[in-house]
Amino acid sequence: MIPRPRLRALAVVTGALLLAGCASRPTGPARSPDDTIRAAQQVLTDRCLIDRGLVPPRPGRHARSAADEERLADALFGRPPAELSLTLANGIPVRAHTDGCLATAQRTLYGDQKRWFRVSTVVNNLGPEAAYRHSSLAAVRERHRADLTAWQDLRSHALDVSARILRSTPHTTGGTP
Repeated sequence: MIPRPRLRALAVVTGALLLAGCASRPTGPARSPDDTIRAAQQVLTDRCLIDRGLVPPRPGRHARSAADEERLADALFGRPPAELSLTLANGIPVRAHTDGCLATAQRTLYGDQKRWFRVSTVVNNLGPEAAYRHSSLAAVRERHRADLTAWQDLRSHALDVSARILRSTPHTTGGTP
């Protein structure tokens, strides 16, 4: 038989260990790297829009008027003209703004929005470039090895920043923007 003071101490220690174990368990499934970055991007864009006095868009929620919708789009995506531009191998130009909430989020996450725009546009269009050039994807990937390395470096940076943002943000659900 265990003496009462020891039994009580054992119960307290066991309870503390159980609570510590529960506290250290994740509250849900771990996010993929893409979902982590998307969730942090949404947190940042929502904060930016709220700071500008706007309600962040959500599925099923519509702006009250066309003017409200235009104001929201300008705040989120930026106002013309687009400041960043890159012409793809097939001659199609791709443009982006640097003044909207999305651009602000990208600068925070990737550290260099202009560089991220360029390498992500190139990397996201490797397949179409291979088809356009009638070349293998492997050959096009080899031609853009430096872009792929830069993309991986910037994405790793964004993943680290995203994890910090989400740890410091209460009740982050991880939805997409």
